[in-house]
Amino acid sequence: MDQGRLSALRAPCLRPACGPQEMENPMRFPLIVAASLALAACSADPSGTAEQAEEDTMDFSVDEQTGETRSTITTQDGTATMQSGPNVQARLPLGFDVYPGASVVSVTNIDSNGEKGSLVTLESSDTPDKIAEYYSTKAESAGLGIAMDLKAGTSRSLAGEGPGGASFSLHAVEKGSATDVQLMVSEGPGA
Repeated sequence: MDQGRLSALRAPCLRPACGPQEMENPMRFPLIVAASLALAACSADPSGTAEQAEEDTMDFSVDEQTGETRSTITTQDGTATMQSGPNVQARLPLGFDVYPGASVVSVTNIDSNGEKGSLVTLESSDTPDKIAEYYSTKAESAGLGIAMDLKAGTSRSLAGEGPGGASFSLHAVEKGSATDVQLMVSEGPGA
């Protein structure tokens, strides 16, 4: 595995509904992950160093054979570790699982200051509504209340929270004969 460092701006919050008090800019987390993956993908040697501040860093390694990326972000707010790639085994908490019959496109498992969660991207031949009903049942079984249920065109989104800061979000959009799915589940800091 090749190794490198990249600066990070803030430790990511795993809850889909992070507010400004928990994370200065919730878009930074996906940008940090995207930046590390882009650096790895665009270089013959997927390593490098970039510094923004002495206390904010991102160390990463990329397995060139499997495409798996391992990252550790350290900031003044704490440490987050991520394992990401198309062949990474999803560690979905709270009784959630990969949708039956779906193909896994990518998985990112996250541990941020002891709060664990996963972001899973899937593809299914089922409709967004059928997928949303499946995960709505999973959420209810985990004690998560549905705070948002949105239908728009060919897409369906759900989000919910539960005790101890546990949360989930789902976005499923029909594209031709397939449905693209993004599922984020966090056990919360109180787990």
